[in-house]
Amino acid sequence: MAKTDWKAEAKALKKKVRKLKDSITAAAGPVAEAVQDAVGDVVAAAKKAMKPVSPLAPASFPVLPAIKGAEFAAVEAGVRYQNRKDVMLVRLAPGTTMAGVFTRSSTRSACVRDCQAKLAMKVPEGAGAAIIVNSGNSNAFTGRVGDEAVTAVTGAVAEVLGVPASRVFSSSTGVIGEPLPHEKITAKVPDLVAALKEDAVDMAAQAIMTTDTFPKGAAATVQGEGGVIHIAGIAKGSGMIAPDMATMLVYIFTDAKISAAALQKLVSRNVDATFNSITVDSDTSTSDTLLIAATGQSPAAELKGPTLKAFETALTGVMRDLALQVVRDGEGATKLVEVRVTGAASDEDAARVAFAIANSPLVKTAVAGQDPNWGRIVAAVGKSGAQADRDKLTIRFGDILVARNGWRNPDYQEDDGAAYMQGQELVFAVDLGLGRAKRSVWTCDLTSRYIEINADYRS
Repeated sequence: MAKTDWKAEAKALKKKVRKLKDSITAAAGPVAEAVQDAVGDVVAAAKKAMKPVSPLAPASFPVLPAIKGAEFAAVEAGVRYQNRKDVMLVRLAPGTTMAGVFTRSSTRSACVRDCQAKLAMKVPEGAGAAIIVNSGNSNAFTGRVGDEAVTAVTGAVAEVLGVPASRVFSSSTGVIGEPLPHEKITAKVPDLVAALKEDAVDMAAQAIMTTDTFPKGAAATVQGEGGVIHIAGIAKGSGMIAPDMATMLVYIFTDAKISAAALQKLVSRNVDATFNSITVDSDTSTSDTLLIAATGQSPAAELKGPTLKAFETALTGVMRDLALQVVRDGEGATKLVEVRVTGAASDEDAARVAFAIANSPLVKTAVAGQDPNWGRIVAAVGKSGAQADRDKLTIRFGDILVARNGWRNPDYQEDDGAAYMQGQELVFAVDLGLGRAKRSVWTCDLTSRYIEINADYRS
């Protein structure tokens, strides 16, 4: 369906829905309630059918390896969405080690605070673990009611699975400031437990989506000492994406034998170059969560030496793959852009310049319009607050030398720049000529579709 057709059909559908709602409100009794539910089902199905998938989406969800010691399930709980799975559960084997990184937002959600506290607790020997996630409601800025909801949900999971409540981690994603209808989730816990199986990770990836247009997954294997080690990860994220750690939920599972302290060190060391190097709209979420679980069920020996290094490389690859899928699914995105900054006087300056360019609405709209307006990159460098010298600045579009030595390259042709901008994946390279520090970040274009999605987010 063409973009203009989609817009027209969406507007017509909204108008019809408003009229139906008005008619139903005027009615009374169980018949009206039944009609209301039916309308809701039709609207949900219609929205799903019309929702365009990002043109940058992968061809299909990847085949993820089963992780021994990790089982998955997903159900429809109706937290906010109808006719779609919106709650997922993961059961993790006894002895599983856990690590995580989270948003540093001062208004972070009840789930985030609870996860942070639990990761700091002493783990009961031989204890299993679980992760439960809902979409549609972020349980953020909900005060004591939000804390009580987390306790209710994690407590219900702990009771049914027979694991300590301190080992049940939860996440919520969706609308901010609305109480989480936790009873809808707790009512489904028995169904979730009954449905648990090793090969259901794809359903879990779908259940955590909000404005995402496709589920996100990535995997890797490492040859360990005595056997193969598997890594599988899923993520959600599309809008409100900026470092610390973007608006995302990420869950990575491995059968490696590794201590919680070593696992935490690996994740913390590599989050900057992956999840903290992407931005869609410069907004940081209240709910960002990355949890990684190592079940220790691989026949391979405990990670150490060269095998530990190989595992870290593979883990970082999975993290980067998931991070870039989030940018590819940026709300309304049609182009993936890498901003590659070199020659900065310091790491901090490299990051300042890279994010100033990547977050610039002028740069991002130029990308959307396929306009090779390199002057907007110059402006972003200048406003970044980083040390910069006009006469040492070099700018490239891919392999095309656009500007150097404080002036446009005499050989640069606007037609070449315009042709380059038609690609779906772009690289803007900026060398400051002042030092050896560098930083790459990834972003996407800013289109009218972004406005449509966020203007209608709660409707």
